[in-house]
Amino acid sequence: MYGLLTVPRPWKAGMSLAVLFSRAPNGVQAPLVTVEVHLSNGLPSLSIVGLPEMAVKESKDRVRGALLTARFKFPRRRITVNLAPADLPKEGGRFDLPIAMGVLAASGQVAAQALDRYEFLGELALSGDVRPVKGVLPAALAARDAQRALFLPAENAPEAALVTGLEILTVRHLLDVCEHLNQTRPLAAFRSASASPEPTSQPDLAEVRGQSHAKRALEIAAAGGHSLLMIGPPGTGKSMLASRLPGILPSMTESEALETAAVLSVSEQGFDLKRWRQRPFRCPHHTASGVALVGGGSNPRPGEISLTHNGVMFLDELPEFDRRVLEVLREPMETGRITISRAARQAEFPASFQLIAAMNPCPCGYLGDERGRCQCTADQVIRYRGRISGPLLDRIDMHIEVPRVPPAMLHASASRAVESSALIRQRVAAARQRQLARDGTPNHALTSAQIGANCRLDRAGRELVEQAIERLGLSARAYYRVLKLARTIADLAGQDDIDTDHLSEAIGYRRLDRQSETGA
Repeated sequence: MYGLLTVPRPWKAGMSLAVLFSRAPNGVQAPLVTVEVHLSNGLPSLSIVGLPEMAVKESKDRVRGALLTARFKFPRRRITVNLAPADLPKEGGRFDLPIAMGVLAASGQVAAQALDRYEFLGELALSGDVRPVKGVLPAALAARDAQRALFLPAENAPEAALVTGLEILTVRHLLDVCEHLNQTRPLAAFRSASASPEPTSQPDLAEVRGQSHAKRALEIAAAGGHSLLMIGPPGTGKSMLASRLPGILPSMTESEALETAAVLSVSEQGFDLKRWRQRPFRCPHHTASGVALVGGGSNPRPGEISLTHNGVMFLDELPEFDRRVLEVLREPMETGRITISRAARQAEFPASFQLIAAMNPCPCGYLGDERGRCQCTADQVIRYRGRISGPLLDRIDMHIEVPRVPPAMLHASASRAVESSALIRQRVAAARQRQLARDGTPNHALTSAQIGANCRLDRAGRELVEQAIERLGLSARAYYRVLKLARTIADLAGQDDIDTDHLSEAIGYRRLDRQSETGA
C-alpha cells in the first residue's frame, strides 16, 4: 500500500537528537510529556528512561518491528529515549508513535524542523499500523490549549473532534505521519459532523400513577440539583420516580458534556459517542465497595461517583449499603471532587453528582401499614435506620415519604390528565436558567456569600426558620440547605424573593428531622 519514501536530510550531518511532545494520563488531566530521543556511539541498544511502566518498556520491541516492516533503517547505535518529566509515571502504548518518530527524526529519516508544532499519540502494531488508545479527550483538550496539532489514530479522531478549535491529523499507519512531515503527502485536518445526542426514549413521569407529592419533590430536586431521599414501602414507585429524573433535567452545556466525556474517556468502559450530551444515570448495587464508588487501584481509575459526574446516582435500598461505604459519599457531596492518593500517585476526579436514594421505613418495609403487616419492634426500626449516619442524612436536602397508591388510581381508565416529563422539563429549565443567570451555578452549590445575597428573608420568614431550628434541631448545614431549597422553590414560581410559603414547603421536605422531633 505504501511505497518507499524519498527521505530528505533536513538536519546537518551528525545531528542525533530529536524532541517531540506527547501526553500522559493522570486522572482527567493530560500532563505534557517531552519525548527526547538521542543516538550515540556504542553497542546497539534501545533504552527508555523516565519512569516507564511495563507497557512502555515493551514499546522498544513494537517500535523496532514497525520501523523494519515499514522499510526504514533501524539505527545500529545506542538509542536513549527519555520521557520527561522523569518523576511522572508513564503507562500504556500511547508513546509508541512519538518514540518511533523520534528515532526516525534523530536518524535523519524524516524531516524534523516542525516537530514542535505537533503532539503524538498512538500504539504501534508490528506491521506499522497505528492502534487506538484510551483517554484521548483530556489529551485533546490539553493539546488545544497548547496550540499544537494532534496526530491521532483514526479510531480516536471522532472523540477528539468533540474539542472545538483543535487541529486533528488522523493516521492509520506509521508512514502517514512520515509522508506528512516530509511533505510528500500532507494530511488534511480531520473534520466530522457536529456531534449530537442520539434520540433516546426516556421513561415519562406521566407513567407514574399518583404520587403527586413525590413528583413535586422530584421537580424541585431537578431544578436546583438537590439530593433526595424517598422513604416508603415496597412497590410504591420509588425506583420508577428515580429513573425518570434524567428525563426532566436540563440539557448539558458543552462544558459539562466535555467534563463528563473526559471522565468516561479515561475509564475502563471508555466513552461512547452515542451518549454525548446525555446525563449519566447509574445505579450501583448495595454490595458495591467503597473503592467501587470513589475509584482507586494502584493506577487510580474513576469510580461510580465520578462516572456519574453531572448526572444522577440512584442508591436503592440505602440502609443495605455498608455504612463505611456510604460515608465515602460525604466529602464529594460537599466539594464535587474526589482525590485518590496512593503511595506513588495521586489523581483527582470530578464528582459533582445528584444523589437520589430510596429506602423502606423498616426492615420488613411495612411500618405504618393499615393492615398491620409490620411486625418490627422499635429497636429493630432504630437499628435499621441507624445504618445511615446522621452526617450523611444531614447532607441530603430532601426527605420525602412515598406512600402506597390507592388501588383505584392504578386503573388506566381512572387516570386523570397528568403532566408529561417534557412539560415539567420546561419549567425546570427555566428555573435553572434563572439560577445560572443570577449566580452562575445551580442552587445546590450556592456559597455562603451567595446565600446571604440571594436568600434574604423577611421578619416572618426568619421567625419561621427559627422555630424550625428549635423544634427540629436543624444543624447549621441543614439550615442552609433549607434556604437553598426555598430559593429553588421561589425560582420555579418565578419570584425574586423567598416568602413563607416557599420556606414552609422547604421545611416540609425534612421528613426525618420531623421524625426525630416526634420520636416516630
